[in-house]
Amino acid sequence: MTPAEFLPELRPWVENLVNVWPAYVIKPQFASWQVLHILSLVVLGGCTILLNLRLIGVGLTEEPASEIDRNLRLWLNLGVVSVLITGVLIGMANAERLYDSAAFTVKMFGLVAALIFTYGVTNRVARSDGAVSLSSKIAALAALALWSYALWVFTTAQLINPGMFHLITAAGLVVLFAVRGRARWIYLAGLGLLIAVQWVWTHLFLAYDDIARLDPVNKGFAWAFAAWIIAIGLHQLFTAGRDQNAGPLTKLVGYTGILMWVSVAAAGRWIAFA
Repeated sequence: MTPAEFLPELRPWVENLVNVWPAYVIKPQFASWQVLHILSLVVLGGCTILLNLRLIGVGLTEEPASEIDRNLRLWLNLGVVSVLITGVLIGMANAERLYDSAAFTVKMFGLVAALIFTYGVTNRVARSDGAVSLSSKIAALAALALWSYALWVFTTAQLINPGMFHLITAAGLVVLFAVRGRARWIYLAGLGLLIAVQWVWTHLFLAYDDIARLDPVNKGFAWAFAAWIIAIGLHQLFTAGRDQNAGPLTKLVGYTGILMWVSVAAAGRWIAFA
């Protein structure tokens, strides 16, 4: 699941990257460049959230999606370019660690998927104010195939799989923002019940160091949270009113566009943790 397992013959080249310009210049200021990378993700993430929430049917609903896309396009492009440049630079300065990191595999597959989805699906759907063309559907399938592999690695790789809770939490917050009326209170009640049961089970009935029993319990709750969030999200997709051409498929594009970038950012953080 690591790049080293995919391409073991590249190890000598990877180990030497730190000695190649500009890696040896970046290395002493690694933290500063990492801050720039995170700030670039913030710009990119902000644009992605605003645009995709509009496709879901919430947020800046007073403006058409095409207008929001036009206003954010420059900042989105700057965010993407800056993320790629700073990512390559800090990656060169820390190449050997990334080479042996399953989280890096998740980040790279997720990044390619997110780029394909953003420019091949989200932006095109926004420019057409919700209409999903055949070319967008094809791009979506390609992106989803790559993202599915990234999520599989994120879910199954040891030491990094707790990072999936970040993605589940993000999905939960997006659904909370999107769902309205009585459904929102039902949703919150269900989440509150799951959180309470998990806390009682893992803090009162199991010892904090009983990893053999805590791990399967927490994994079970992760699936329970995901199922509840998906169920309410599907309710929002099919019961909320349409906005011009924004039907369930358009809203699904919005959800997916946000969560793909969240998975990229979460995997990046778990490169350091694992």
